[in-house]
Amino acid sequence: MKGFSQRWADFPDYILGITKEIWEERGLHTLHDCYAEDLPMRFPSGLLRGRRAVIDGTRATLVEFPDRELLGEDVIWCGTPDDHMLSSHRLISRGTHRGHGFFGAPTGRPFCVRAIADCAARNNYIDDEWLCRDTSGIVLQLGMEPRAFTRELIAREGGPEKAVRPFHPRDDVPGPYTAKGNDDRVGQDYADALTRIMEGNELSLIARTYDRACRTEQPGARGDWGWAHAEREWMGLRAAFPSAAFAIDHCIGRTDDPMRPPRAALRWSLTGTHDGRGPFGDPTGAEVHVMGFTHAELGPWGWRREYTVYDEVSIWKQILLHTGQVDDAPNLDAPLHAPLG
Repeated sequence: MKGFSQRWADFPDYILGITKEIWEERGLHTLHDCYAEDLPMRFPSGLLRGRRAVIDGTRATLVEFPDRELLGEDVIWCGTPDDHMLSSHRLISRGTHRGHGFFGAPTGRPFCVRAIADCAARNNYIDDEWLCRDTSGIVLQLGMEPRAFTRELIAREGGPEKAVRPFHPRDDVPGPYTAKGNDDRVGQDYADALTRIMEGNELSLIARTYDRACRTEQPGARGDWGWAHAEREWMGLRAAFPSAAFAIDHCIGRTDDPMRPPRAALRWSLTGTHDGRGPFGDPTGAEVHVMGFTHAELGPWGWRREYTVYDEVSIWKQILLHTGQVDDAPNLDAPLHAPLG
């Protein structure tokens, strides 16, 4: 690849390779060779800026989960080395909670969830990034409840006035990657289907376009087979924010990758008011931004696999910061860090 080290066979090999070096081989020093000095990194939990923040956050996460693994499940990508490339990288994230950190005092419990990272790169450096992991899935597997955990998190951060604000587009900074994906038909078809589902009037589209034996997975480490589960999950999210604006922010389709089915990668968002009843309780009027990622695979009878990641803890945080329904006394035994990967 032009501009990239010759040790990488192609762009997916680069993405999988540097992930393994950083996490599996604990090569934090390699971040100097593959992360731009001033890159913006957007998480649902907030915005980080610069390579130094990536190194600090990675180190803190490894202290909390010393056996942390990030197993690359798929890389759905677009672009060219001459211009800019973007990978939507789906990972299995697993480890054991053995140290103090973002999730509090160590519980000794294991977790296994998914994460999706959209990384823009050129000339061997990642210079723009959007990343989300299934935080509520980790919380539940560590023996906690997401809403209660979020209340304690706000208290540990100093209360509603001092707590770190989750990411919102109004706080974003411009990055070097400005493309919106590619025009592959598979990606465009899936983007159209999800838009129609999230408009709220065509839930029947799932039964018409998804494989009857589809597997769909969502935050909270939830997953099941068949149309009913997919309908329930998308309907529940939309019901909580019925007037929020839904947008496709980035769309990739891949049709001809060897030994892979046609598949799509979307980064999408819901931005608006918590004005409906659903998985986040009664309406509160809170302004909420949901940063979402979905990968989908097409089979002979429709969409057969769908993996969606968004951060339910960051949604709860926006709601609780609005209502002020938080604990007063912080747990000082639990130092914080910005969650990564």
